[in-house]
Amino acid sequence: MTGARITTATLGEDGPEVGVQGLGCMGMSFAYGPADADTSRATLERALELGVTLYDTADAYGDGDNERFLAPFVKAHREEVVLATKFALAIPPDEPDRRIIRNDAPYVRQAVEASLKRLDVDVIDLYYMHRRDLDVPIEETAGVMADLVREGKVRQLGLSEVTADELRAAHAVHPIAAVQSEWSLFSRDIEAKVVPAARELGVTLVPYSPLGRGFLTGSFADADQDLTADDFRRRMPRFTGANAAANAALLEPVRTVAEAHGATPGQIALAWVHQQATVHGLPVVPIPGTRRPARVEENTAATRITLTEDDLALLDPIAAQVAGTRYADMTFTSAGRE
Repeated sequence: MTGARITTATLGEDGPEVGVQGLGCMGMSFAYGPADADTSRATLERALELGVTLYDTADAYGDGDNERFLAPFVKAHREEVVLATKFALAIPPDEPDRRIIRNDAPYVRQAVEASLKRLDVDVIDLYYMHRRDLDVPIEETAGVMADLVREGKVRQLGLSEVTADELRAAHAVHPIAAVQSEWSLFSRDIEAKVVPAARELGVTLVPYSPLGRGFLTGSFADADQDLTADDFRRRMPRFTGANAAANAALLEPVRTVAEAHGATPGQIALAWVHQQATVHGLPVVPIPGTRRPARVEENTAATRITLTEDDLALLDPIAAQVAGTRYADMTFTSAGRE
């Protein structure tokens, strides 16, 4: 079944239809250590063969390098691909290793023009506000994003790491098609308010890091010991030291369920995310990232696994026991604003 095409879901109330699982492309050129360009290109092609049509990047991934990397693939398959990118994480001119959040209108306009050029496209299918600048009213940012739609530079709008109130405020200015937030067996805080708001407004949820940045697959147990020095997971509190040891112990029920289904732990973690569409009554299109064709085959096969009530009962307690925060600096997330 690894060669079967996946089903589709609607991106926002007005479409388009996209594969029910997307592809996070960040790691192909940024954050997760060395990547082989040829293998990554093969991964993009294999994903499309399997029905993956939503490809996710951002201007901040490698300071534009990820957008440039995707450009030839997008150009070759423009009518099939739904292209998502993001703005908001700016690099101060005198501090190249630092990121600041900007949502002001001049910056948004500057960012979209730069992304269009790097991606070599006339229009971006889904344009996200990557992070929230609290010094700029979200209505102002949504207003300039809406202008980009009217000008034909962007087709649909998305938000990332926002609260339910922020989503409603932006949606009142212009329909929001998608909200991208971390959602996995390890991260479930959005279920309290953001998910109900998205359901109410007809917004699709696009979970990022649905595999807990690989930790839920068992591909590494301690970032400091198992990952290369340039892998940014070594700076994430959940994946090092005592936190990593405690969290590794939480994977036992995932392995138990995987064995029962003849699946991998990663497939069970993804199946759980997909099943939240039924649990919460809204479209859910996770974007697991990978750089290998075989992993895309494994991930898309997870869309055909249905977990039982007993499975869900085993997996449900995991998130409440996770040690450590998602990022070392949680000010770059919606945590604490909800």
